[in-house]
Amino acid sequence: MASPATAPPTPAKLPRIVAASLIGTTIEWYDFFLYGSAAALVFNSVFFPDSDPLVGTLLAFLTYAVGFAARPLGALVFGHYGDRLGRKKLLVLSLLMMGGATFAIGLLPSYASVGAAAPVLLTVLRLVQGFALGGEWGGAVLLVSEHGDARRRGFWASWPQTGAPAGQLLATGVLSLLTATVTNDAFGAWGWRIPFLLSGVLVGVGLWIRLSVDESPVFREALERAEAHKEEAEKLPLVSVLRYHWRDVLVAMGARMAENISYYVITAFILVYATESAGVSKQTALNAVLIGSAVHFVVIPAWGALSDRFGRRPVYLLGAAGIGLWMFPFFALVDTGTFVNLVLAVTVGLVLHGAMYAPQAAFFSEMFATRMRYSGASIGAQFASVAAGAPAPLIATALLAGTGGSTWIALYVIAAAVLTLIAVGVAQETRHRDLSSVEANTASGPKTETATNRSADAPTV
Repeated sequence: MASPATAPPTPAKLPRIVAASLIGTTIEWYDFFLYGSAAALVFNSVFFPDSDPLVGTLLAFLTYAVGFAARPLGALVFGHYGDRLGRKKLLVLSLLMMGGATFAIGLLPSYASVGAAAPVLLTVLRLVQGFALGGEWGGAVLLVSEHGDARRRGFWASWPQTGAPAGQLLATGVLSLLTATVTNDAFGAWGWRIPFLLSGVLVGVGLWIRLSVDESPVFREALERAEAHKEEAEKLPLVSVLRYHWRDVLVAMGARMAENISYYVITAFILVYATESAGVSKQTALNAVLIGSAVHFVVIPAWGALSDRFGRRPVYLLGAAGIGLWMFPFFALVDTGTFVNLVLAVTVGLVLHGAMYAPQAAFFSEMFATRMRYSGASIGAQFASVAAGAPAPLIATALLAGTGGSTWIALYVIAAAVLTLIAVGVAQETRHRDLSSVEANTASGPKTETATNRSADAPTV
């Protein structure tokens, strides 16, 4: 029989937990993606006006990548305190940091007003954004994963993952509305600031909801068990993760390669490629991403449910293989310059991406012991982002500038897909694993589960 701490929550409780994670994650991804879209559309002229347009875009994407560099540090700090103090406190802090930095970007002076200080201030605020997001993801998915039961964990834990397309949808929708209603000159002068300033209102709503939820019962049980046995809290969860879970960290990093790179190529770089090479207007490209993100939001919970039925690995492998096979058709469709083909290219790409992204939350959560789970999941996810998502738009833009075509960009994503297929292919299946019974490896053996703590219908994994 499942332990009380891991028994399924009441019907009213779990949706509230999911809503708290989803809304907060949506707001934070809105902030993060808003920057990426603005970098592609306007930051080259506002903060780097002396550069060639494509070079200016490269510099704008470089500040975009700087945010990723701060994410591992955020993962380390938030993971450390999240494993010692709990998930909820750190999630509130990450929301405040991200929202505050985004609001401040909307108030920044331009290069024409203060010179080089403008891009410097932009970079500093981008670092704060990345630091906060580095701690957000792990806490949000763990809060849901550790409240739910093993049988439907993939489905429920996938809902915080929908915060990414929801944030993308919100950010792209606001930008699309602005570009449709104001002139290009007005958008470049002041219109781009409006979406950043709106984050102040969104953070207030997210904070109100996030403060209303309870701490993870699995974490509370782990603390109570440690106190009963007079065990000290993990002084350095990072050290324990690298000692006992280093294989799992490598698997998580490899699993993120295709997922992370493909996503930023499809949603951020496409705004550059479609306008510069395919002759598509900014409005058309934004609308295509908008439609694709809406479909992405819908399919993620469906993929999560399939991972509960068939396993995390099969669904993840399907997504990785699919995204690799789709890259050449993707660019061929975009090159036609028609709106229908552009929507088809983006939508299919995001559906395949969802097959990787949906089971990721439960998959990574199930790899690590409770008292180092925040650190382990965050480190595996965010360290990979430095090599994957951070340089993806930059590399793709450089390849476009150097070759004038999409062939090498497609091969770049395909290579990432191969790495992910290898990483997930050698991983263990984690479906039905009881999170309260996952303990740290010994130096010479794998994680263990005790028969008394394994959920009633969960097979040995």
